[in-house]
Amino acid sequence: MGTIEGFLYGLELAVSPELLLAAFVGALAGTLIGILPGLGPVAGAALLLPLTFAYEPAVGMIMIAGIYIGTQFAGSMTSILLNMPGDAQSVVATFDGHPMMKNGRGGAALTIMTLGSFISGLIGLGIVLLVLPAVTGVAMRFGPAEFFALTAGGLLVLARISGGSLGSGLLPMIIGVALATVGLDVNTSTNRFTFGQVDLTLGVALASVAVGLYGLSELMFMLTGDAKRPKPKRFRMRELIPTKEELGRSITPWGRGSLIGFGFGLIPGPAAALSTFGSYKVEQSVSKHRKKLGTGAVEGVAGPEAANSSATIGSIVPVLMLGIPFSATLALMISAMTVQGVQPGPLLATQRPDLFWSVIASILIANVMLLLLNLPLIGVWIKLIMTPMRYMVPFIVIIASIGAYSINSNFIDLHIVLIAGVFGYFLRLLDFSPASLLVGLVLGSMIERYFVQGMVTYRGDIWAMIGASGISITIWALVAIVLFAGLLKPVWTTVKRRTRERVS
Repeated sequence: MGTIEGFLYGLELAVSPELLLAAFVGALAGTLIGILPGLGPVAGAALLLPLTFAYEPAVGMIMIAGIYIGTQFAGSMTSILLNMPGDAQSVVATFDGHPMMKNGRGGAALTIMTLGSFISGLIGLGIVLLVLPAVTGVAMRFGPAEFFALTAGGLLVLARISGGSLGSGLLPMIIGVALATVGLDVNTSTNRFTFGQVDLTLGVALASVAVGLYGLSELMFMLTGDAKRPKPKRFRMRELIPTKEELGRSITPWGRGSLIGFGFGLIPGPAAALSTFGSYKVEQSVSKHRKKLGTGAVEGVAGPEAANSSATIGSIVPVLMLGIPFSATLALMISAMTVQGVQPGPLLATQRPDLFWSVIASILIANVMLLLLNLPLIGVWIKLIMTPMRYMVPFIVIIASIGAYSINSNFIDLHIVLIAGVFGYFLRLLDFSPASLLVGLVLGSMIERYFVQGMVTYRGDIWAMIGASGISITIWALVAIVLFAGLLKPVWTTVKRRTRERVS
């Protein structure tokens, strides 16, 4: 099946009532979750994950993809309205979005942001359709050695760039990999590290850890913080319409941001956050109005928001083609597949073309729904932002507890939520990366499986496995560059200084 034929086939499936409803629920829930403090894409997807088990796998994947895309808009909305970013990738929206709000152009900033997300989504999907044949050809050459390099190496890269230092990402990652060893050993069928607890035989539930790390810990920060939320301004419909000049100045940044974001989405790490900062740096260098950036320039909103949306779509490609998630939310998408017996990886497009193409087509539909939902409901979202904390906190705690318990119907999952929440609070307080822990929990079992398979294939020779192919060598070389580039920077600075001294 060709790329165009596959996409049209997926589009035909995606407009079925069940999948159409899944895309709508995901997009709506994503926006709602992104606006409410204490719930982010990870915790929100974890709460909805148990609901997807009663339906076909495509429903769960489409819902989580809709949440993933919808939360990007919502986090940037609070950045513009309140100067309070909902997540890391929304920080850049405060640079020019909130100044536009102060200048009376907040409504236009929201419209430019929404249109940019929609347009970059279309561009991102177009790039996906173009690169899929090449990616498929490479993915089919992956064996245990290549998958081990991608999972283990990618996890090290994530640990390096997700925190402020290597240690801030590496320590949580090691803890996550250690938690992945709890439960039944797939190689020997024996229980490990369960300490006599039968409920731990199934392992540490990913959704419970996610809800605790992101949902409960955020609530703790809210309850211990002293800052009061400012009240956002209400907009009339005509205030949401940008001027011709603003739209004209947004077109080129939308294109640049889309390409930058998609590229970042294909690599391990916090792709959306890195892409927004990268796009803003590009606008500071090439924009005709770069001197106005930081004072309410539309380029500072259009470019980064397009990069944000495109990176989100780009990061789904490794999940569908390789079965490797490099973000916490996409790890839950993998969980939705594996729980229902679907094996993610290079053969997914050929073995389950209905699932593969319906998910890709539904991303387009979710983008259309976000465009139609967000601007008309701006007044509703503003009211939700102002919900009193005394109502919001108990509601979130109850929903989180029900979601965690319903996964395996084990009370131990509630204990895991509490422990993960307290631990996540201190992780964030000490500036460690919770995302590294969560992705380590997912990839830990994959790393172990591919390592054992590789050792069997190459008769225990680790160096033979590392150098098994050009793909494996290339991956490890890139990992080494990322890990040790920071150590070489002082050396390079010293060499340049001494060179200048000799010349002078």
